[in-house]
Amino acid sequence: MNWYVVYTKPKWEKKVAEKLTQIGVECYCPLITQVKQWSDRKKKVEVPLFNSYVFVQLSEIDRNSVFNVPGVVRYLFWLGKPAIVRDEEINIIKSSLKAANVSDITVASIQVGDRIKLESGAFSNQDAIVQEVSKTHYILVLESLGCVLKIKYK
Repeated sequence: MNWYVVYTKPKWEKKVAEKLTQIGVECYCPLITQVKQWSDRKKKVEVPLFNSYVFVQLSEIDRNSVFNVPGVVRYLFWLGKPAIVRDEEINIIKSSLKAANVSDITVASIQVGDRIKLESGAFSNQDAIVQEVSKTHYILVLESLGCVLKIKYK
C-alpha cells in the first residue's frame, strides 16, 4: 500500500485525520507544538507541520474512500499522477519530530526574492537569489558567478 497526500480545507487537517482513522484509513498528520499568543494569554497548541495536507496509506482501489470524509478536497498530484510518498520519507518525518533537540520547525515554499544556498550539483555551496518560480522551472541568479541558472523539474 502506498502513502498518498490528501489536500484538505484550510484548518481541517486534524479533523480530517480523525475522521479517516474512524473509517479505518491509515493516516498521518504530523503535528508540532507552537506557542500562540492572544491578547490575554499564551498557550501551547499543536498545529499541523504541513498546512492543508494529510498523508494516507491505502491501496489504489480504495483511494476514493477518502472523499467520504468532510474536509477532503482532492489528492495532491505530481506529473499528472497522484503523488506517492515513500515509507522512508514518512519515517524520517516521524523520527525528526520525535527528536529531543527540535525546538521550532517551519515549512515555507520558495518565493521570488528568497536567498537560498544550493546544496548539490555543479553549483553546490553557491548562494542564489530566486528570480522566478513557475510550474515547470526555477530561475536563480548566482551573483558570485555573474550568471542566471534555470532549473527545470523532471
